[in-house]
Amino acid sequence: MSVLVTGAAGFIGFHVSKALLKKGYRVVGIDNLNPYYDPDLKRARLDILKKFQGFVFHALDISEFEPLMEVSAANKVEVICNLAAQAGVRYSLVDPFSYGKSNLIGFLNILEVARRLSVQNLVYASSSSVYGKNTQLPYSVEQRVDNPVSIYAATKRSNELMAFSYHHLYKIPCIGLRYFTVYGPWGRPDMALFLFVDAILKGQPIKVYNYGNMKRDFTYIDDIVAGTISAIERPMEFEIFNLGNSNCVNLMDFIRIIEEELGMEAKKEFLPLQPGDVVETKADIQRSKELLDFEPKTDLRTGIRKFLDWYKSYYNVPGA
Repeated sequence: MSVLVTGAAGFIGFHVSKALLKKGYRVVGIDNLNPYYDPDLKRARLDILKKFQGFVFHALDISEFEPLMEVSAANKVEVICNLAAQAGVRYSLVDPFSYGKSNLIGFLNILEVARRLSVQNLVYASSSSVYGKNTQLPYSVEQRVDNPVSIYAATKRSNELMAFSYHHLYKIPCIGLRYFTVYGPWGRPDMALFLFVDAILKGQPIKVYNYGNMKRDFTYIDDIVAGTISAIERPMEFEIFNLGNSNCVNLMDFIRIIEEELGMEAKKEFLPLQPGDVVETKADIQRSKELLDFEPKTDLRTGIRKFLDWYKSYYNVPGA
């Protein structure tokens, strides 16, 4: 079976592609390798994927419909896993147009490809950020999500609505996955774990927003991959699932574990809550357990340790 994985050079896209290839799928990877963060990290991920016989890569942007359609049709794509997006809550305040291009126009193009090729399944990345100003925890997919507090969140909620329209009109099987604070080896440099480790090892201060009064549902990449592949292998009419660890961790405890594992104390710069941020997230994953057999297995300390092992190796940290 040929699976189109968009954002294949990205953090989650890389790990999902690798897992699919190991299971014997043929993976058609697409990525525009944009400079939002270091493209060399994306190329290094691709170098690993290119070692698999079943991997084909095309450098293109999903916001450009014709080449996207051409590649998908030529490779007889049967399933689409859309993980391409302009990521980042805070950056959406800096360059909102890039979010419209990738997350709205790009996703519309994905839906059109799915319609024209009559794909067997469309799985796409949504985000825990769609819960916005909701205060009832844990977040449940049954809650209304019409109060996003960032442009990024608004585009992800729009994806869910657009997917429902295409399912309703054209009977495309669609599964949306609301990812909760994903971390692990090969992670994004703009995410907290990467930023903190990088700064601590360089002797630089880390930025602690809302004066440390934040909680996150940190979810290890292997657990996210397992849930995503389960969704790929189980077509459904239209569903949305939370993929999270369902365990709220205080930001200061998160920092403490990093310090303990590094054997170094972080210099901390305490700052107010940033526009677009939420104070706390936690996933209700009961429905994900029932329909996807989703069961997070990696505790936070183990996950951080695995990230540190990768980081020290990749960046050749002295004494690692």
